[in-house]
Amino acid sequence: MTTSSFSGFSPESSQVPHSQGKKRLPPNRSLRLVWVYPDLLSTYGDRGNVLVLERRAKLRGIPVEIIDVNSDQPVTRDGDIYLMGGGEDLPQTLAARRLLADGGLHAAAQNGAVIFAVCAGYQMLGTEFGGADGMPVQGLGLLDMRSGRGERRAVGEIVADVDPALNVGQLTGFENHQGVTRLGPNARPLARAALGTGNGDGTEGAYAGQILGTYLHGPALVRNPNLADLLLYWAAGPLPPLSSRSEELVSRLRGERLAAVTQLSSGGTTPRTPRCRAGPARWQKPPSYRAGPRDFAGVSRGRPSVPPMRVTSRG
Repeated sequence: MTTSSFSGFSPESSQVPHSQGKKRLPPNRSLRLVWVYPDLLSTYGDRGNVLVLERRAKLRGIPVEIIDVNSDQPVTRDGDIYLMGGGEDLPQTLAARRLLADGGLHAAAQNGAVIFAVCAGYQMLGTEFGGADGMPVQGLGLLDMRSGRGERRAVGEIVADVDPALNVGQLTGFENHQGVTRLGPNARPLARAALGTGNGDGTEGAYAGQILGTYLHGPALVRNPNLADLLLYWAAGPLPPLSSRSEELVSRLRGERLAAVTQLSSGGTTPRTPRCRAGPARWQKPPSYRAGPRDFAGVSRGRPSVPPMRVTSRG
């Protein structure tokens, strides 16, 4: 049996960062995928992320249980992978408040669960994000980052080069958001944006331990199967590779999408997605702040990567 370029992960074949105390999936137990608040956070077909994880797990003989948790239900604390999608401003704020009051997602994170969030869900993982009126709203505090609202909306295709430590290759997807996200020293950028806006500073997404977020729709895990396999590896341990036959359609569709985006970008017929600039919510940094040399992680050597900032509304 041959394997495709999207073969699975194992400690011998990749350098995926591990969280301390990571547990492998016990034998004969289903992998529990928890879809958090689909009644509030499920735009642009983000449920496809759940479905592709289910399929790629079952192709490897791993049984799967999908648990939908609506916003009027308690969040189960014994899931393996928790997923959140995108949403509008008011549902995003409501979801954050209910998750903070519920405490189930935080308990799952403390137990070593994997968390994957997209767009509005991604912003919620930080300490604060911009609400409907431009004022900051308390986030879940699961990632060291803050988000505000930019002046321009970022809409279009995005291509990003993933942190080499994750060993998942290039990301492709589309974005539709007005966020500006800044990472603190305890979070790493998921990728560097080659095309598109992402976080608004040249980076895209963020991760720490087994918590990962991105602005990418698509759905993200459908268009980036290696990223799906990374999450499965974190939750279930080493994965057997898939056959080339199983991956043939996935590989072809992914290649066509990347080729189309690259052609449009290099041909000059489609402008790059504009970078978000400070607007209704404006990032302010103290006059003494000076940019310094930065490594891939966005951490300036010898000091925190993000200076003290605050979000202010405009007029």
